[in-house]
Amino acid sequence: MDHDAMLAVFDDRMRKNAPPDDPGAHVERVGDVVRQTGPDTGWNGVLWSALDRSRADEAIAEQIGHYTALGREFEWKLYGHDQPGDLADRLEAAGFVPEDPETLMVARIADLPITSALPTGIELRPVTDAAGVELLAQAQEQAFGTAPGTRHRQQLLAQLTGQPDTVVAVVAMAGDVPVSAARMELVPGTGFAGLWGGGTVAAWRGRGIYRALINYRARIAAERGYHYLQVDASSQSRPILQRLGFTALTTTTPYVYRPRPATAS
Repeated sequence: MDHDAMLAVFDDRMRKNAPPDDPGAHVERVGDVVRQTGPDTGWNGVLWSALDRSRADEAIAEQIGHYTALGREFEWKLYGHDQPGDLADRLEAAGFVPEDPETLMVARIADLPITSALPTGIELRPVTDAAGVELLAQAQEQAFGTAPGTRHRQQLLAQLTGQPDTVVAVVAMAGDVPVSAARMELVPGTGFAGLWGGGTVAAWRGRGIYRALINYRARIAAERGYHYLQVDASSQSRPILQRLGFTALTTTTPYVYRPRPATAS
């Protein structure tokens, strides 16, 4: 894979010209910034920017004003190659809080091994309804040590019922117990499918379940005509993805801005 060429394709399709990820959202370009504005329950934030030092602070202030007027928390999704080089410092100075950095990794689906044996006693179950969403949430809660919450459950269920062509979710079951889960976001018109939320309960790690969930989703993406898989990989998943054939393109860090509550006069 040509690193620079692939990064340019990703930037163009998934950032600069990204479609909205929610029926109630819209993506717009304002100056040198591309942002998504959606309902309070959806994702709001900056997808792409092409700034220099002379315009960066003004652009940051404009985004803060836009989302604060709507009462929205929002995210500036900063990539390692974004300019200017001190954009992260400028975001923090403006009140953004960085979350854990991850590695943007991409693979051509045609280059991946998309078959693998499941561990004995494990069954992969498609998630299609509220009961399946609950099993997925239980697995992720155990795997990550945090509860997905009612909002995330509702979002996934709404997408599965209202936009089933844009999402695939799966849970790995050991008998009646959910032990791993993941989802895939299919982005129409881009050729990219994103792998999200993959996590395995600690006692079941190291047995190939995570790899099997990747292969499961890769097969479905290929069947639906997608060419690339994209992952924002944690330090835990990056080595597994590299062994499977994913290439690290850059880093990505969410910078989150939460509007300050209005003070009484």
